[in-house]
Amino acid sequence: MVNKIWNHTWVVAACNLILIMAAYTLSRVVYYYANIDLYPNVDSAHLWEMLLGGMRFDLTAMLYLSALYLVLMLLPLPWQWRSNRTYQTVCKWVLLVPNLIGLIANTADTVYIRFSGRRTDYSVFQEFSHESNIASILWTSLWQYWYLTLFFIVLAAVLIGCCRSVKADNYHPRVWFYYPFETALLLVSIYFTVIGIRGGFGAYTRPITMSNALQYTNTPQEAAIVLNTPFSIMRSTEGKVYKDPHYFEREELESIMTPIRIPNQGGLQKKNVVVFILESFSKEYIGFFNKELDGGTYRGYTPFLDSLCEHSVTYRYSFASGRKSIDAMPSVLSSIPMLIEPYILTPYSTNNVSSIAACLGKEGYTTAFFHGAPNGSMGFQAYARSAGFARYYGMDEYDGPEAFDGTWAIWDEEFLQYYARTMSTMPEPFMTAVFTASSHHPFRVPQRYQGVFPEGEDPIHPCIGYSDNALRQFFSYAKTQPWYENTLFVLTADHTNHLTHPEYLTAKGVYEVPIIFFDPSHPEGDLRSTVMSQTDIMPSVLSYLGYDKPYFSFGEDGIRADKQHPYAICYNNAFQLMSYKLLIQFDGQQVLGIYDYSSDPLLQINHRDDWQQREDVSEMLRYLKAYVQQYITRMIDNRLTVETDGNTSR
Repeated sequence: MVNKIWNHTWVVAACNLILIMAAYTLSRVVYYYANIDLYPNVDSAHLWEMLLGGMRFDLTAMLYLSALYLVLMLLPLPWQWRSNRTYQTVCKWVLLVPNLIGLIANTADTVYIRFSGRRTDYSVFQEFSHESNIASILWTSLWQYWYLTLFFIVLAAVLIGCCRSVKADNYHPRVWFYYPFETALLLVSIYFTVIGIRGGFGAYTRPITMSNALQYTNTPQEAAIVLNTPFSIMRSTEGKVYKDPHYFEREELESIMTPIRIPNQGGLQKKNVVVFILESFSKEYIGFFNKELDGGTYRGYTPFLDSLCEHSVTYRYSFASGRKSIDAMPSVLSSIPMLIEPYILTPYSTNNVSSIAACLGKEGYTTAFFHGAPNGSMGFQAYARSAGFARYYGMDEYDGPEAFDGTWAIWDEEFLQYYARTMSTMPEPFMTAVFTASSHHPFRVPQRYQGVFPEGEDPIHPCIGYSDNALRQFFSYAKTQPWYENTLFVLTADHTNHLTHPEYLTAKGVYEVPIIFFDPSHPEGDLRSTVMSQTDIMPSVLSYLGYDKPYFSFGEDGIRADKQHPYAICYNNAFQLMSYKLLIQFDGQQVLGIYDYSSDPLLQINHRDDWQQREDVSEMLRYLKAYVQQYITRMIDNRLTVETDGNTSR
């Protein structure tokens, strides 16, 4: 009797699902310990809480991926069919293949989390849809992260070896009992499967989403521990349609925050504008900003950029808007932040947008965007065109020595020289932007530079040194050109990457990038204490030039005057607002955290319960809500330019 129960299809299926669940949990444990430095405040009790909470999301993902297996196993077919060896082999692989793919995605995120800051979702397929080198990147990663490849191979072998099948026997069930019982068992299983997929009981239980992971975490970034990648991908297959949060009525909203800027200027100074978006140039790598790091011994990996900062306007508190390369162009060039999802991947990506190029193009500027990757890569070419750049220069247009890095793009040294030469052929004034590429995974430098730059603590460090040297050579050439003295250079990074110091691994630190304004005709250095965001670059540039027409911007001028609202806002599984000393985390409904990073740089003390009523915190939260509401409603209504706003009288 016991053998018959043990060999029953329902029991066999249940055992296999438990085995799969164990694999997902083990994958989560490996994920955590491989990235333990990202979560310095997680103790064993809290880790256990997140592991248990994560099982809820594992169950949903597993049931999605195993639905066909359950149908095949539990259909009340004749016993001889169900126990047939071929049939059981088919069932076994119908279970294993989708879940092994899910576990591959989980394992890959163990690495990718350091690039993205959160679990991979469906947008990754759109983000890399135009890349032709994905196979090469994946193959390189398999060898570079061999220990994770080995982990998955062992895990897959265990699953394949331990996955049970119903064994054929001489059991001949009684028809009058067998079919009604198996049918009832199927219906009960369907009921509980639906509950498992929804994440709870009750007609009014909403299907769980990624935001539900926050109930098991102390900080939003810990949500990546609780979630799994298959769940995140499946829950994000449909583009998010934003809903007006209705924090304020329209008139009050406009009085708190408006993105329509109406400057009071005396006329346009037609300086050239050159914007560098430097791949992965985290602030941590730049010695100029880290003179007190490591007891004052830290030297950084960017000697040229350090020297340039000495003659530039720079900022102690400067932040990226997002964690991915595709977040940077809208933020830096159009003053559109990454909130909730990358703008380029939202259903609103076809909205009308403006940019520095669009504003200056109307004033007679020549405008162009440069990126050394294959044309169309990352959607940069499409966005450049929609944002008003008249020309695009990619790998197809590149005219220089053979210098493809074998993975992503033209090496920075050769492409920045091409960039400089091309600008020398352009009519002035011009506004151009370049997105560098060499300081990117798989973190290689040209063979001739092997061993030249400091190895540091991470494979990215010599790449940063190489790209910094490419900048040095760019400026060496630019100084010889007649347009150099009449140019404003702006340098920032797209996002942070591969951080090593605890101060930079916090919810604040993972967004810290340089923002540098360098004017050769005014080379006085000025390190300022105001808070700057990538979204402040566009209004700062336009203000510096004396641009005097209304324009659209979620940022504020931080170069000619102090910002009216000295904050930086980003999205890190929750909305984040940073002042010069405080960080507030808000999930759209409630405050999740309030931290004083001036006295608590590792963000270990959450003042949420006792500081929410403080006047300064209340004012910051009020502005954050207005900012979020303006962003969402203007996305919905396609009001991201002065022309589409319908009211420029404010």
